[in-house]
Amino acid sequence: MASTTRTAVTAQLGVLLAGRGAVAGARVRNALAARGLTMRSLFTLGHLADGPVSQQALIDLLGVDPSALVAVLNELEGLGLLARQRDPADRRRHVVTITDQGATALAEADKILSGADDDLFAALNPAERVQLAQLLEKVADSENCGEKY
Repeated sequence: MASTTRTAVTAQLGVLLAGRGAVAGARVRNALAARGLTMRSLFTLGHLADGPVSQQALIDLLGVDPSALVAVLNELEGLGLLARQRDPADRRRHVVTITDQGATALAEADKILSGADDDLFAALNPAERVQLAQLLEKVADSENCGEKY
């Protein structure tokens, strides 16, 4: 009887997702670390890919504490992946821009992550991968999902 209960518990979607998520998270973190990036730095660079963004807008987009963002920005700026300047229209604001080196790092990370996806989801055909992505986005968009960053 205990094995049936254990099987039922471990078959819960949250448990399955947490278990697979831990494996996926470790692989993704390792893949990014090979390029000197973290998940936070990847999300930050991703938001800058379409053009300059104010530091306050990044805080809002990423849903993080300002001090956490400043630490990431300091690191990325030190690596030459982004630049911060005062907004000429409002000297109290900082505008953050991805550098050419940052855009290259983001493109390289995309290739690395595609390879990690291929390894992680080798058992799924392309249509199943699309379906999984859609379902996970639906869950992430729900009000009960949690943190963005």
